Amino acid sequence: MRFIIIGAGAVGGVVAARLSGSGADVAVVARGPHLEAIRRDGLLLREATGDSVHPIPAHDSPAAVDWRADDVAVLAVKGGDTQAVLAQLPRSVPVVCLQNGVANERSALRLFSQVYAVCVMLPASHLAPGVVIAQCSPVPGILDIGRYPWGTDALASEISGHLVKAGFHSEVRPDVMRWKYRKLLMNLGNAAEALCGRVDGLDEATAPLRAEGESVLRAAGIDFVSTAEDGQRRGDILQMRAVAGQERAGGSTWQSLARATGTVEADYLNGEIVLLGRLFDIPTPANEAARRLVVEAARRGTPPGTLTPSQLLSAYSAVA
Repeated sequence: MRFIIIGAGAVGGVVAARLSGSGADVAVVARGPHLEAIRRDGLLLREATGDSVHPIPAHDSPAAVDWRADDVAVLAVKGGDTQAVLAQLPRSVPVVCLQNGVANERSALRLFSQVYAVCVMLPASHLAPGVVIAQCSPVPGILDIGRYPWGTDALASEISGHLVKAGFHSEVRPDVMRWKYRKLLMNLGNAAEALCGRVDGLDEATAPLRAEGESVLRAAGIDFVSTAEDGQRRGDILQMRAVAGQERAGGSTWQSLARATGTVEADYLNGEIVLLGRLFDIPTPANEAARRLVVEAARRGTPPGTLTPSQLLSAYSAVA
């Protein structure tokens, strides 16, 4: 089996480096200065236990990969890039969605017969070309996998085994989407964190986002694991550590603003709740406001932490 990891940013990069370090056959797809740095110097993985460099083959697009019969395509791009990636993949390849949100798998299943969902619990950072940071140690992340829309099979077990060998906790779950919907609820706070930073009052600004999320999921009849189930799965496995003397400054959306990438994936996180709210006639003003504000911040190149939690709460009330 060869893993073709498309999107070697924070999550994809850490998984690629860890798999490579465990002896797995890995290639990545990246772009821009990050691609250049990986090709020139290898992929640098920084962890609390030290640095490691991984000379991984790197391509500038999925179309540039010399696809083989034993390849697995691992999508680690933001939700907005999924459709473009899927269009470049050979139709026979199994597709693994190593992504936040819940829309990627459905898009993949329109085109591919073997689609797998991974519930990603992997605090990681990517702020400099060629460098990814795993913020938890000794276990870098929890990556449970199942077949989409439901079930398990031998390939899911084989992939999970590779992840375990690479140091991750991974279980095969037939109901993996229940876990991904819980993760979606948690990710609704990404926009608030990016807009406000990790400051006092952030929890109060995040609570309405998650309350709306739970309401629309219940109205839509979508099952999701409870907070207690999620907490039991996590336990004390993920231990956040400083890396090179630095703590993790923020999540994936915060990092997108910090790097001035121009885009964020809020349309596929908060936007998923907005979509369901419209389908089931349930107002979702908090998620719509957070989505609009963080997408506009990314478009304008606004750095993270420019709003106060009270300003964000006021913006929720202002949405018609």
